[in-house]
This record gives sequence, C-alpha cells and structure tokens, in this order.
Amino acid sequence: MSDTTPAAETAAPHRYTAQLAADIERRWQDRWEAEGTFAAANPSGDLDSDPELAAKPKKFIMDMFPYPSGAGLHVGHPLGYIATDVYARYQRMTGHNVLHTLGFDAFGLPAEQYAVQTGTHPRVSTEANMVTMQAQLRRLGLGHDRRRSFATIDPDYYRWTQWIFLQIYNSWYDQAADRARPIADLVAQFADGTRTTPDGRPWAELSAAEQADVLGGHRLAYAAQSPVNWCPGLGTVLANEEVTADGRSERGNFPVFKANLRQWMMRITAYADRLLSDLDKLDWPEAIKLQQRNWIGRSEGARVDFAVHTADGQAAADTAITVFTTRQDTLFGATYMVLAPEHELVEAIVPAAWPEGTHPVWTGGHATPSDAVAAYRKQAASKSDVERQAEAKDKTGVFTGAFAVNPVSGDPVPVFIADYVLMGYGTGAIMAVPAHDTRDFAFARAFELPMRCVVRPTDGRGTDPAGWDDAFVSYDATIVNSAGSGISLDGLGVVEAKAEVTRWLSERGIGAGTVNYRLRDWLFSRQRYWGEPFPIVYDEDGVPHALPDSMLPVELPEVDDYSPRTFDPDDADTSPETPLSRNAEWTTVELDLGDGPRTYRRETNTMPNWAGSCWYELRYLDPHNSERLVDPEVESYWMGPREGQPAGGVDLYVGGAEHAVLHLLYARFWHKVLYDLGHVSSFEPFHKLYNQGMIQAYVYRDARRIAVPAAEVEEQNGEYWYAGERVSRLLGKMGKSLKNAVTPDEICAEFGADTLRLYEMAMGPLDVSRPWEPRAVVGQYRLLQRLWRNVVDEATGEVTVSDAEPDEETLRALHKAIDGVSGDMAELRFNTAIAKITELNNHLTKAAAPVPRPVAEQLVLLIAPLAPHIAEELWSKLGHTTSLTHADFPVADPDLAQDPEVTCVVQIKGKVKARLEVSPTVSEADLEALALADPAVVAALGGAAIRKVIVRAPKLVNIVV
Repeated sequence: MSDTTPAAETAAPHRYTAQLAADIERRWQDRWEAEGTFAAANPSGDLDSDPELAAKPKKFIMDMFPYPSGAGLHVGHPLGYIATDVYARYQRMTGHNVLHTLGFDAFGLPAEQYAVQTGTHPRVSTEANMVTMQAQLRRLGLGHDRRRSFATIDPDYYRWTQWIFLQIYNSWYDQAADRARPIADLVAQFADGTRTTPDGRPWAELSAAEQADVLGGHRLAYAAQSPVNWCPGLGTVLANEEVTADGRSERGNFPVFKANLRQWMMRITAYADRLLSDLDKLDWPEAIKLQQRNWIGRSEGARVDFAVHTADGQAAADTAITVFTTRQDTLFGATYMVLAPEHELVEAIVPAAWPEGTHPVWTGGHATPSDAVAAYRKQAASKSDVERQAEAKDKTGVFTGAFAVNPVSGDPVPVFIADYVLMGYGTGAIMAVPAHDTRDFAFARAFELPMRCVVRPTDGRGTDPAGWDDAFVSYDATIVNSAGSGISLDGLGVVEAKAEVTRWLSERGIGAGTVNYRLRDWLFSRQRYWGEPFPIVYDEDGVPHALPDSMLPVELPEVDDYSPRTFDPDDADTSPETPLSRNAEWTTVELDLGDGPRTYRRETNTMPNWAGSCWYELRYLDPHNSERLVDPEVESYWMGPREGQPAGGVDLYVGGAEHAVLHLLYARFWHKVLYDLGHVSSFEPFHKLYNQGMIQAYVYRDARRIAVPAAEVEEQNGEYWYAGERVSRLLGKMGKSLKNAVTPDEICAEFGADTLRLYEMAMGPLDVSRPWEPRAVVGQYRLLQRLWRNVVDEATGEVTVSDAEPDEETLRALHKAIDGVSGDMAELRFNTAIAKITELNNHLTKAAAPVPRPVAEQLVLLIAPLAPHIAEELWSKLGHTTSLTHADFPVADPDLAQDPEVTCVVQIKGKVKARLEVSPTVSEADLEALALADPAVVAALGGAAIRKVIVRAPKLVNIVV
C-alpha cells in the first residue's frame, strides 16, 4: 500500500508508516491510562473542589452493552464505539464534562452453551473473552473512563440488579395516583378496610398464603400460572420478543410452543400508557418510536360480557366470557364466539356430549366435545402466532359444545375455539361479526355459520351476506338491523352507535368502555444457569418471601452440569428442569427472615439476560457505591431533567435498531418504576437515541452454497474464483460463520488504528449500512501520511512549520473547514467532516511554502477527535507538553468562513442570461434589484412583462416572463 522498501525507509526514516503508527498509538494509550485522561468528574467531591470544572456543561454518552464473544471483534463491531468516541472527544474539546465508558453484558446463553460443550465454567470463558475485547478496544484508542467499567456478572453489580427486582416485587401500581407505590401501602389499605379483599373477609382473617395470593394480583413482579413460550430444544421459556415471526427461538432457531407454566412475570402493562405517551418527550428515530407504539398497541373500545350456557348445565350460572372489541357498534351482528385454545374457560364450559342438532362440520369428527377440544389444542400448540394469524390460510377450529347469549339481542351464539384468536391480545376471546370482519367471514363460511349485516354497505351489494364474496368493513356508514332488548342503533353512525352501546352495557353492568393494549406482561423467568439468581425463597406452604438487603447478593453456586434439560425440539409435551434445581445443597437453605430460623427453598429459575442491561446506565454514574443504587446528586447531575430534556436521561445513546422492543422497552419500564419510588430524578433512561448502520461484507459461496474464505477469492474479468472454482458474490453480514470477517487487529497492524477509525467514519452516513471495501482503506492512510508530512520532515523528523502569517486564501480555507467540521461533528456527520479536513489538508499540501504554525495547530485540533493518536503526537511535536484532549476545539471567524463573493446565476425562461458576483450575505431584495438592473438581463427581457421573480440568495435568480 505504501513505499516501505529499504531504500525508501533510508531516504525517509521518519515517514508515517504502520510501524510508526503502532509506536505512537501504544505510547499515547499508555499515557492516557497513566494520567487518567478520560476520567469524568462527579459532582460530589470532584466538582466541588474545581470551580472551573464545575462550570462546564455535562455530556453523558453511551454505547449499547457489548456481549463478550469468544470470537472477538470484527471491523463491523466497533463502528458505533468509534463514533461515540469521536463525539465524546469533540464534546470534551468544546468545554463539556464528558462521561463515556463501556461495560459488558456478560450473562446469557452463548457462554452457557460453550460451558455445556467444553465443561469450562461460564465465568472463566466470559472473563477471558472480556480480556480479549478490552485489548482490541484499547488498541482503537477509545477514550473510556475505565474506572467506571464493569460486567453484569460481577456480584457487586448483580447485587443491585437483585435489589431493583425486589423494589419492583415490593411495589404495586396505584391507578388513581398513576404511579408505583410500596406494597406496604397496599397492605395498610387492606388492613384498615379502606380497600376490601376479593372475597370480602377482613385482611387479618386471611392466611399467609391467601394474603400472598391477593398481593400477587397487584405486585409489579409476580409469579403466575400463565401461557408461555416453551422451547424444548433450548429447555427454557422465552419472552414474546425472543420468538421470531415464524414461531421459532431467536437463539438456535428451535420450534416454540404455548404451554401453561408457573413463571415470574413483570407487570409492564401497568405502564403501557406512560410508555406510550412519554415517547413524545424523547429525541429518538421515528421508526423506533413507531415500533414501540405498535408493540404497545393501544386501542379504545368496550368490554362486553357474554353469559354462557351449556347443554347439560355443567357451567356455573355466573360464568361469562368477556371480550374486548373496538367495534361495539356491531354487537347485534355477533353470531358466534371464538376463544383462544389456551383460554382458561375452555375446560369449564365444555359439556360431556354434543348438544342435539350439532352441525357435523363443527365437531371435527370427534365423538365428544372434550375429545375435539383436546385434539385441537394440541394441534394449535405447534403453530407460531404468525402462522395462526395468517390471512391466507384456511380457517380451522372446533365447537366447544357451549353456547353464549348475545347481550343485546338475546340470541344464543355457539362458542368455538380457533387458532386465529390469541391470548396475547385483548381477553383471548372474540365476538365474531362475520358480515363485517374478513377473518370472521372466512371462518363462518368454512363452518356454515349465520351472518347478519348490521352496517349498511355503500357499494351496492345489498344487506344479505349470503351473496357476498367478503365482509363489508366500514367506519363511516349507517347502522342497520340493530334493535332489541331496549336498545336501538338503527340509523346511527358508527361513532354514535359505539357511544350508545357502551352506555347501555355500562348501565346494566355487563360491559364498559375500556382501553386495551397489545403489550403483554413481561415473562421474566429462564430455566438457565448463567443468569442472575432471584432473591426469593419459598416456605413450606409455597409462599414466596423476599430476601432482605443484607442477604444480597444471592450468588450463583457451583454446579457440575450447566445445562438445563433439553428435549426433542418438536416435543411440546415436556416441561422445564433447571440446572439450579439439581443443586440440593444450595436450593434448600435455613434462614431467619425475622420470625426465627426456618427452612426455605430457593427460586431455581434465573433472570433473563435483559435484567442486567435494564439499568446499567445508572451504574456507570456511581460504579463503586456500595451503600445505594446511585447517589441522588450524581444521578441528578448526569441524568436529571433539564431544558430541552424534560424526561432527563442519557444525552446520546448509540446502538442497533434491533433492540427497539426488547432492551429499550424493558429499560424504560425499570427506570419508570425507580422514578416512581424516588430512586432517580429522570423518568426516561435515554434522551437521544441514534441507530448506527451496519458494516457489511461480500459473502462468496461455491456451487454447494457453502461460504468460502473471502480473503482467498480472486477477481478475474468481473468473475470471482476460489481454488479454481467460480463462486458467487452477495453483499451480506460480516461474521466468522460466513468466512468474511476482518478483524480490527489486521487493519491496525497494516495501517494503524487511526486509519481504521478514519475509514469507518468516512465510509458514509453513520446511520446507513455500507460495504467494507479493503482497497478504500488506503485513502485514509494517505490522508494521515500527507498530514504528517505537512508538519514533520520525513528525512530528519524535525518540525517544518513556519512562523510566517498565513495568506488570505489559506486563512479562508482554514476557517471554512473549521466552520463545516464543527457543524458536522455536532450532528455526527463524520464522513463529511473528514471530507472537509481532507480538502484543507490538500490545500496545505499543494502550497509551496511551509505550513504556518497557527494553521498546522488548528488542523491538528480539527482531526484530533477522529485520529487522536497522530494528533497527540503532532501536537507534542509542535511544542505542547499536555494532551490535547481538553484543548479548545477551533472556532471559525464568520467573516473568513464565507467566500468574499459568490457567483449568482440569472435565468430567463430557464436559460442563463447573466452571472453576478455578489456577497454571500446579500438579501433577496437586493439580489433581485441587482439582477433586474444588469444590462444583459435588461437586453434579454426586451421590455417583456415580468410575471414573477424567484430568488434563491445568493446563487440564483429566475425571472418568469
């Protein structure tokens, strides 16, 4: 790439080469570490003793938590890390107290799977991986405050993860106050009678187990028997967000089934409205906000109760199926009902035999309703939610044998179970209005069910659904065929009919207006070893007890077998067995929780890997505080609300868009609970979010579609060859499995870390994915070589700058660059900042005279955030004895930053008739007057009437005649 022959090295022994770059970079990295250059000052202590530092504005900059992979980094991984480092360095140079550090999200499945395969303890492999990654990141010159770094597997860290869990467990959501409150407040309300117990008995008469059950119905963290995503192939349950669109596990790609298991849940649904409304206070990409809004899925409608009857009277008289509908105006058109196969009422309403006259199509060919329901439930459990809701698929289902009563018409309606209804939305039950819902229409046709038109079609099809090809759906039509039982909706519009039905239902206590959410409570249990243990124990009656703070952390025990029991991936009839449950010595423990020593059983599930990343921004603020989660003064300084940031939070958070409804939603929930309980002053964790793009690489595949080593592929006449065989090329992800990964170590060895930093920032806009082009790296290497030559003599190593004053052309080039680079740096437009620096450097390279010292120093400061090592070295050679990390970033002179004159084009009928040399600050009125007075324009107009003059100062005047 560069001339490194012995002759060249002899002629230019001080040339900027990869070897020299490595030496410079190593020396400055050592010095930064020794001097604590990037240590951020906290308000308590540090700022109190330094008034100048205390006067600086703060800037908290974060990257999304990296996972310490055994494969180490490839060049795609540090894209965001380099970007935040450039931005952080720029902010320091513009007078900010900057907090920028990096820890490791080190619990999780990969280390556990490696432990299962090799017998290596997950901590051993994880810590070794962290050492490798830390060395790679250090080599890139990232300016992290290393005093603040940690890993989620550190007991000192996950002690506070467990503490936060207990805060959530010991809280309930007070709807009246619209915030979380301590569970003790709720207990006091039950005890003094201001809140009645579910069965009306005094609180003191309830047993401990009964009280625990009542409180469990309110706690923000609770254990419950509920439908979960069971993955036999992984031996664990998964949150909805960890299941792919085709119903398989995000990790491992195993089938996922629905099963009813007792699991820990987080009542994130209590915060649905706040999670939704507070998005408006955040500076996030609209695409991410939209994903969260859609995931939360707020919809307004009504709750409606349908009384249930069975042919043999088995169901209790007060049994009712509750549905949520956004189209309560169509209630008269409900001719059947459908429950999700998992619905808790299914077994209660199924009779012993089919009712007389049951349609053969409804039975699925089974002798009894219970046989039909059991067979269909098993069939539905093997399908993903996406498969179940696919519009194009044939509708399947089976009659339960029970009937409900339409509350407005009094008509009996058969109750089915069908897989197109999910427990994950509404109540897991629907009133089916086949005339006005496409899915219901298809189901009704398949099962020969009646249809009733209650919304008058406006397309001439008539009101008899028997002749329709599909349902008629309208939100702007007239209600018909909707009178009876003391209510009539005929002639009303949709909006008016909704209000009337809701009022009627509410008066009779069989419904009410309500809001529903797609968001479900967060499944918080995992049947794994390598995760945070729950700080919960159970007594002999199975009542859960929270451990006191003094018993935290609950540390992971040593086990012989790290693997949960896994099963045939396709066997849904299995249940979890955790690694911790096999450690009897740890599981059974004698504790004194305030009522004397008793024997307890520990919780043997562990927390999901998301737990540690729900709050890590707070630990960065106060990482060594052993007394509290975070010092209030420290949290308020770094994250508290302020002008332009009403919710508070991290000033800039950079990471991938793939975490829109996983980490980001979970972290927001945890932070809001902590805010409600008074532990933090900010009610959102991340003020500004920026999603970086991806560095892609070409994947080469042979005839068998197997990836071949990209580095060994040769291009010949536009075709690609590997080992004598022609291969295909396609742009894709970079990774070890695709044999196209390039490590940062390789690039650093060949060109130096500063070249890698510059290249990754110059590849294109930061938020856009871009291909890795090895041949293009050399362009940034040459920029640094030219920069070096503009300051240092390659033969002698002496500084060559002059003390002469720069000429006007050079001053203007300098200040134009300063003006442009400053704006680009502030907005993370690093690619265009590099282009402006390159233009200035080329201007200086072409000049015959040595570079004036003031210009050289300003240029070095301009490039310092991007290429800090060479900048520090040149700054030192220019006579400065301290690091430039906190030096003032150059400020442009506005008069010099603009050209003295610019050319304005004057057009008539789209053709150029004159060119004017004008001031760049000329007003539109003055520019119009100059254009109309120009002799060439006057001659071209020839007295024609002017219809309009369009002025785009200072470069265009367009005259319409």
